Amino acid sequence: MAADATTTGEQTAEHLPFHRLSAAGVRALAHGEGDGAVIAELLRAERSRRLLLLRALRNGLDRGGARPQDLAWFAEAWDLLEHAQRQAPEVCEDALMSPNTGMWVSLAVRRIRGRPYEDAPHWVVLGHLAALAAAVAARAGLDFSITVPVRRGLVPLPTLGCAVLDAPEPWGTARVTGREGRLWVTGAAGEVEVPADRERHERDWIPVRRTTLEAGPRTKTLVLEELDPYRTFPHPSRPSLLPPAEAAYWESLLAKAWRILLRDEPGSVEAMRTGLMSVAPTPRRERFRPHSSTAGDAFGGVTASRPDDAAQLAATLVHEFQHTKLGGLMHLEQLSEAADPEGPDTLLYAPWRDDPRPLGGLLQGIYAFFGVTRFWRAHRHTADPAYAPLAHFEFALWRAQVWAALTAVRGHERLTPLGRYVVECLTERCAGWLADEVPATELRLAQEAADDHRARWRAHHLRPPAEAVEAAVRAWQRGDPRPPSALAAPPVLVPDPAVRFMDGAAVLARHRLGDPDGAWRDPGGPGAVAGADPAEVLLARDDHARARAAFTARLSGGDAPVSAWAGLGRALAHEPAHRAAARLLLRHPERARAVHDALRSPTGHRADPVRLASWLGA
Repeated sequence: MAADATTTGEQTAEHLPFHRLSAAGVRALAHGEGDGAVIAELLRAERSRRLLLLRALRNGLDRGGARPQDLAWFAEAWDLLEHAQRQAPEVCEDALMSPNTGMWVSLAVRRIRGRPYEDAPHWVVLGHLAALAAAVAARAGLDFSITVPVRRGLVPLPTLGCAVLDAPEPWGTARVTGREGRLWVTGAAGEVEVPADRERHERDWIPVRRTTLEAGPRTKTLVLEELDPYRTFPHPSRPSLLPPAEAAYWESLLAKAWRILLRDEPGSVEAMRTGLMSVAPTPRRERFRPHSSTAGDAFGGVTASRPDDAAQLAATLVHEFQHTKLGGLMHLEQLSEAADPEGPDTLLYAPWRDDPRPLGGLLQGIYAFFGVTRFWRAHRHTADPAYAPLAHFEFALWRAQVWAALTAVRGHERLTPLGRYVVECLTERCAGWLADEVPATELRLAQEAADDHRARWRAHHLRPPAEAVEAAVRAWQRGDPRPPSALAAPPVLVPDPAVRFMDGAAVLARHRLGDPDGAWRDPGGPGAVAGADPAEVLLARDDHARARAAFTARLSGGDAPVSAWAGLGRALAHEPAHRAAARLLLRHPERARAVHDALRSPTGHRADPVRLASWLGA
């Protein structure tokens, strides 16, 4: 567990008090919940963790982790930060607890231990402490002068803003000076005088953008983070300023999402008031394929692509804040034991990922999508009638996927007592949702999307034992009535790193529910779903006969994607005569793929996939 400390304290670790989460806090987090008081407990532990990381960074440099000039620069920044802490502790706390500060100090400690995460020189990474100290001193109204790094002509001052200098070289230095409340940034090629109103945007000064989500006595302000290099995970990135129209879109949608959460997720809102600090926007992605991330080192920070609508953004905030809560809990106590360092980590199926995941990653996903399921469970009853079918689908899909993942990890030998408690609590709550009614069409589409994802995953990542495949080939060629029992042996995991778009069935279902006659129906058109085979579009249109013919032709010709086996299984599921084949292709498509490939003749001819699947399903 993280121990409390201060930047100036010299206590040894054995004399430091340990943070302990209250029983009520553990119980709330184990059930996927947690109000502002619980988040405050986690934040106190996070504060100590960051101070300890700062001390580890300084100790590492003292032991020879930097050049003498870098050490002197770091010491100057440290002294200024301590001075500012004494004069304006609340300002120092705000900067210390910024998600970006947590990300930077974690990466800096890794850097001095030989694991760089960015291309910036060593002194630029370490010099970020000077930029942090300058920002805190400026906000505290102190008189000071300090050298800070320049990154490609920009001088980011965390929590304050960014000065723009005319500097052609990628890395350099500038002097930040504060006098009587005014601030200057002086580089080799010029000087920027920060406006007295530091919230005013000028050609050479860009302030941190803040947006108000809720006014009144319980005002919630959020940083719309564009500037800080450590706003993104796991690698830093250059500032990316939002055009005025884009900034207005984000501010409007964040306010709408917050209102949705106030109505549908009041518990999450109470937690986010305390713990959600910033959102870093990234460019728009394909419709229904948003991307977001959170890092355990950046408590309270979220990176998110441009959302399609306010409800999607609300779900994203819930998703990522679930990660934040669990990450804070896991900094105090792990949910799973580490894998055997002498052997490979066991990888598992995650119903929301293309790739196999370790146990710890799967637990993170379960916790996040548990929150997403809870959100859609409520929102489907309050959404606009035109949006309700999509909300019902989301609830049904994520309920099924979270339940499947919880079932897979229950009783796992590497779960700690806390891990078992969390899994059991989430399982109990999710079980109570299984009886919730969902309209028939949305329920069917959700189940088909879940089946399709799992079948695709198995077809891509699992391989039956080679000897069993060889025996099956011989049995097929002899005309045996059924395959050898050896084919039912546990398959071998062989991760396919190139696989993408396993969510195709779910994305097509969302298009169908949101815009039944939309451009998604044309696989070759500008509105086509990326990665969707034309036969999959036929499935989404309920044209099962044509889909079956298309999948069969592709598989017989040998140019079909691996996902075609799952698609053929879905098409055959609507034909009573082929239910055994459909069951085989949806539950064990890896068997059909392996035997089909092994039966390929020298001329490239392959066995009829439907007949083969029927035989394997026998």
